[in-house]
Amino acid sequence: MRHKVDGRKLGRDTAHRRAMFRNQVTDLLRYEKLTTTEAKAKEIQGMAEKVITLGKRGDLPARRRALAFVLDEKVVDKVFSELGGRYAQRPGGYTRLTRLGTRVGDGATLARLELMP
Repeated sequence: MRHKVDGRKLGRDTAHRRAMFRNQVTDLLRYEKLTTTEAKAKEIQGMAEKVITLGKRGDLPARRRALAFVLDEKVVDKVFSELGGRYAQRPGGYTRLTRLGTRVGDGATLARLELMP
């Protein structure tokens, strides 16, 4: 039974899944929107929100925690300089998930994950 087991495995081993999530969060923060499957989008939504919350804190330990997860130092600079200030008065909910329909090849449900304006 899977009672209270959090997270989706998505058919990948742990290292592959973690690397994929880090890549997608980095791309979401860089381009401010991302189109992927609905399951992947739901998984990375919380991770991206946590990185933005670190950007709102703005101190050195928060920057180091963000650098440990986000792959690009320029993206971390953007989170701490631009996104942290943009969402300073918002208590959460920095992302929006929009369902786009199904993919033609395999029928997977697609979704667009984007940062709120």
